[in-house]
Amino acid sequence: MKLKDIIRNIKIIRCTADPETEISGVCYDSRKVQPGDLFVAVRGFSSDGHRFIPMAREKGAAAILCEELPEEESGCVQTDDCRLGLALCSREFFGNPAAEMTLIGITGTSGKTTTSYLMKHMLEAELGARVGLIGTNGNWIGDEVLHTEHTTPESNDLQRLFRRMADAGCSHVVMEVSSHSLSLDRVAGVHFDVAVYTNLSQDHLDFHNTMEEYAAAKRMLFSRCGTACFNLDDDWAAFMRRGADCPELNYSVGGESALRAENVRLTASGVHFTAVYGEERAETSLAIPGSFSVYNALAVMAAGLALGLSLAQCSDALRDAKGVKGRLELVPTDGDYTVLIDYCHKPDALEKVLQSLRPVTRGRLIALFGCGGDRDRLKRPIMGRIAAENADLVIVTSDNPRTEEPMAIIEEILAGMEGTATPTRVICDRPEAIAWAIDNAGPGDVILLAGKGHEDYQVVGHEKHHMDEREIVAEVLQRRKSGT
Repeated sequence: MKLKDIIRNIKIIRCTADPETEISGVCYDSRKVQPGDLFVAVRGFSSDGHRFIPMAREKGAAAILCEELPEEESGCVQTDDCRLGLALCSREFFGNPAAEMTLIGITGTSGKTTTSYLMKHMLEAELGARVGLIGTNGNWIGDEVLHTEHTTPESNDLQRLFRRMADAGCSHVVMEVSSHSLSLDRVAGVHFDVAVYTNLSQDHLDFHNTMEEYAAAKRMLFSRCGTACFNLDDDWAAFMRRGADCPELNYSVGGESALRAENVRLTASGVHFTAVYGEERAETSLAIPGSFSVYNALAVMAAGLALGLSLAQCSDALRDAKGVKGRLELVPTDGDYTVLIDYCHKPDALEKVLQSLRPVTRGRLIALFGCGGDRDRLKRPIMGRIAAENADLVIVTSDNPRTEEPMAIIEEILAGMEGTATPTRVICDRPEAIAWAIDNAGPGDVILLAGKGHEDYQVVGHEKHHMDEREIVAEVLQRRKSGT
């Protein structure tokens, strides 16, 4: 592909490269440059791609996209924003594959992953579609699962993934769209047929600084979609709606939204409600407990309606849907107590899960959690306070400490629990903490293992160590069974 065709949509300040140069790839990592590539010098948080222009040239880069021209100016295209340039150049190089498929983007603090999996299931069940999925739990092409490092991949990797999905016959793609991806232009140049907003609560303030900045980043999604679906019961919904310049199909529990849930019933096995859309009504069930499951179900139904499915089709699909790994995932046990694994690692998510479990807990509600290192420290005492106010017993342990001292993180969590009377136990080692919780469980107790969810590892320092909570529970039960 010629350079002139790849750079046609970016702002060019100066071009010292031959526009007719043949480009064989677009790359932003100098270590991975192949002969004939266009190397994009992206400024990162810990390094600046401009430093690696000489390395990229040594490895055979045919042209350089940069914000500052190097001493050797030949073969360069200067632009004012290389992150945006990377996204737009990658889109052109891969032939704008997203335009060949129907895209559904989901943003919000909580509920994105569950909603995306339920959406994938609905499209497959009701349309017989081959569906791609991009999100926290992994990337999928139909039934094939792919590894992922970010909720939303870097723009170049995203466009490559879109091309792979389109070539594999995907007609639809369901995608979690994070605030980072919007702020960092990872989804620049991508148009979504439907965009869904779930909710907003404190998270990522280490990156966005304020809730207003965080919300503004999320809102960007709704300026690049065909139909927007908002949860009108969320406090930030009005703010989000001001960013939409398209038709809306909104949802709520009760209220006056286009789609709403009435007669909500919560049970230990899931949620049940009457979905109402205009004159249509459909009795709807979802086998995932918790009041927030009603909102996740409504989000899926709103998107389905926006895509032309009937209310009955949406309801039928949810009735047959299975749970999502790490989202209120039920773990087999050997007694009259319940162990659930959930990814809730944010204040609002932890509060919602605990409050949802309270009505279906016959014994004690036990919360086991920690907080990640090198991340938003402000939420640590908040989560400690939430756990103490909503659980009957709190076990504070490690999450992914990364480069921080685990006990220092725990101390910041405990600071938020001061003045509360809730029994608390500190066990820094997470497997040991889980074993203690199981060994001390009583009839009717519900043990919530919060924070890790689908993750099967723990990050200590800069290394990942295998740690799967399902395996830990199974090992504890086997040890008890054998009496060791």
